[in-house]
Amino acid sequence: METFEKILVLNNEFEAGLLEEVLTDRKIPHGIVTSDDTALGGIIEMEYGWGYVEAPARCKSEIMELYQEITKK
Repeated sequence: METFEKILVLNNEFEAGLLEEVLTDRKIPHGIVTSDDTALGGIIEMEYGWGYVEAPARCKSEIMELYQEITKK
């Protein structure tokens, strides 16, 4: 089993959903971790972002490229 590392911080649930769909379609191993902190009223999310993507280090550049395409304005 490969070791996962934090790849990039996500700004919101919409970004997370789009990226997860693309990564799953391309069979890129990944995990989406949220900064959900209902007990603290969203303080952690404001400080650290909505959440982050974790994946093997070998997938980092591909994930970053896909993220740039998704968030391009």
